[in-house]
This record gives sequence, structure tokens and C-alpha cells, in this order.
Amino acid sequence: MSDTLRRTAPLLIFCLVPTLMLGEEVPPGKPCALLTQSEIEGALAMKLPPLAPAGPFCVARTSERTVTVRMAPSSGTPGRESKGIEKAKQMGFQVEVKTDGPITCSRLMPPASMASVGFNTTCSVSTAGSIAAIEVSATTRENMATMEQLKPLAELIAKRL
Repeated sequence: MSDTLRRTAPLLIFCLVPTLMLGEEVPPGKPCALLTQSEIEGALAMKLPPLAPAGPFCVARTSERTVTVRMAPSSGTPGRESKGIEKAKQMGFQVEVKTDGPITCSRLMPPASMASVGFNTTCSVSTAGSIAAIEVSATTRENMATMEQLKPLAELIAKRL
């Protein structure tokens, strides 16, 4: 994989989920208050290390998965996600997107030549002026979370925003 592609792929993944404005302040620890450790572990049917705050994120990593809860003010940039999805498809990624009310879930699977980029499942919820998401990045397709696993977590986030 070329250096340009290696640098571009994570940005592409980030554009596929609703845009988060990282320059704006999110109260410290707020993303970690959106879901409990046991809620995430129950949904994913796996034990995780403790969730740790990291700016507008709350992260837990294992050797096979990275779980991220994040939140930020909405950017309001219309069409950004659909442009990212089209670009990913042009690059050979398989993309699934399901929307149910304010919740959008997506799965991103790279072509074999780009498997090192990783596999991603995200469910996000938009409310007036803010967006929050639960995301699972996996090292292999077999370790991917399903949208069905993450959607109930996004529903909990929606109630807590």
C-alpha cells in the first residue's frame, strides 16, 4: 500500500461517519459517561480493558478491536458522508449503511489489498447541535462488530445526550 493511501485511508473512514468537529471543546470525560463498560461488553459479548478518556473520545483497546465512544458538536456540512461513501466504494471498499430515525449505522470493509487499514462498524446519533457515536475498529473481518450489536448502544447514547 502506498504512503499516500496509508495516510488517506483513516481520514476516509472518519469521513464516512457523521462529521465531528474536533477543534471544539467537549467536556472532559463526557464521552465516557454516555455508555457504561458493562453495557458495551454485554453488547459485544467480550471483556474490554477499562475505557479511558482521550479528549472528545473514550477508548478501550484489545489486540483485535478498538472501541471508541465519541461526541462533538455537529458540523452541519450537508452531503459530506455520502461523498465519503462514494469515495470509499471507488477505492474498492464494501460499505453498508442503515439509518433509523436519528441513528445511522455503517460498516466499512476494505479490499484485500488494503486489509491493514482495518474494518470498521459505527453507529452514531444526531441530536440538535451534537453528534455522538460508538465505533468498533477491528483488525480482521471476523472480529468486526455488527450493526445489530451497536445500534442498541446508540439508542442508549440518544437517551443520554
